[in-house]
Amino acid sequence: MRLTIYGRSTVLTALLITLAVDIAALLIPNEIAKLVLLVLSVVFISFTLYFFRDPVRHVPKDLKSGDIISPADGKVMMIEEIEENEFIKGPAKVIGIFLSPLNVHVNRVPISGTVKFYQYIKGEFIAAYDHASADKNERTVIGIEGERFKVLFKQITGFVARRIVCELRVGDKVKIGEKFGMIKFGSRTDVIMPINANIKVSVNQKVTGGITLLAEVPE
Repeated sequence: MRLTIYGRSTVLTALLITLAVDIAALLIPNEIAKLVLLVLSVVFISFTLYFFRDPVRHVPKDLKSGDIISPADGKVMMIEEIEENEFIKGPAKVIGIFLSPLNVHVNRVPISGTVKFYQYIKGEFIAAYDHASADKNERTVIGIEGERFKVLFKQITGFVARRIVCELRVGDKVKIGEKFGMIKFGSRTDVIMPINANIKVSVNQKVTGGITLLAEVPE
């Protein structure tokens, strides 16, 4: 199983904690307590390694210039029309994706283009499935300008997630499907697109980062 580079420090810390717990368990004379600690350490390190997995992904070969793919694994929790005033600056559609702690949390670029907008916003840690989290929680907001249209997307922390990793900065040239960061331990990703985009997913549908087609913007 391949691990993401974004989780190396966390995995190393988890390994050290596991080692310390195992040593403590071996020193405890009580057999039941020893067994409980050893089981807990195995569960803890197994979950950590599973969470930071980074499966190999290849974008679909038949993508068109107007296609927008999912930047994250998870479940579509909402599809709405909004007024977007930061980057698209006008009517837009938004697709909200909820990531549980069991999903792959590596994020991928939804369209090819140039990063024209980047903002990190400190905030709260409301549960990611609450719609209020999109505007109140800690998040990064990234805007990419493609050949024909713009897409804005947000990495949003949740109740458990407390760490956002984002390598993108204004001026970066990016390709659809490229990895750019992750949100650690449960989160939400919103994708905001032009109002004329044809949505290709539905609420409660499971999506796969770098593979699932979210929408298509007609010429």
